[in-house]
Amino acid sequence: MRKIRLVAILAIAVFTVTSAKAQFSTGADLVSSYVWRGVPQDRIASSTLDINPSLGTPNVQPFVSYTIGGLTLGSWASSSFTGVVKEVDLYATYAFSSALALTVTDYNWGFTKSYFDYEKTTDHIYEATLAYTGSEKFPISASINTMFAGADKKPSDATKAALSTYIELGYQVTPLVKVFAGGVLGESNAYATTKAGVTNVGIKVSKSIAITDKFCLPVYGILGANPYSGGAFFVAGITL
Repeated sequence: MRKIRLVAILAIAVFTVTSAKAQFSTGADLVSSYVWRGVPQDRIASSTLDINPSLGTPNVQPFVSYTIGGLTLGSWASSSFTGVVKEVDLYATYAFSSALALTVTDYNWGFTKSYFDYEKTTDHIYEATLAYTGSEKFPISASINTMFAGADKKPSDATKAALSTYIELGYQVTPLVKVFAGGVLGESNAYATTKAGVTNVGIKVSKSIAITDKFCLPVYGILGANPYSGGAFFVAGITL
């Protein structure tokens, strides 16, 4: 009976991976600096307290994903040229429609312990995200992101979960231009806040540069600011 069950499981796995509707995807971004939701990540990684940190260093941000039906499983990472920033995340996304999706993410940017340490002192942070991407007729996007477990603790009390929550609204001005604004609902180490505030406002402009008749290089620029900290940033990126 055990052998039959094992063969059945393997058969289902092979069928799932080789299904015509399933697909793998991979790629990478090269960015001039890594700014996440208005917070420069070299600032967090180096634990500096300057409200106007340096523009940061270039980062390589690879990803790989596997999609079957409405479910996507994937990993995303970021590594700076100086080695200050190191992040490896895992995620699972279920798309209810082309515009609405739920994502659970396992973040790890601490690396003070083994990556496989999932005890109470783990570096991992778990977040649930509900995102609406809008449509051509209604080009407004919205997302709510809440860290619900792991190393997300309150700055004022490291024994209590911060439940860090970030909300963002966006408007697609044109297919290549988007404006956005987002903020945090309370104190959070992840966002370097001690209270609620707006941490991320800006504009993203994308463009494809023709290299050959058959190949175009997607590039983008993000001009933004963090009103809470008083900082500003400009990120240039290339998608490979």
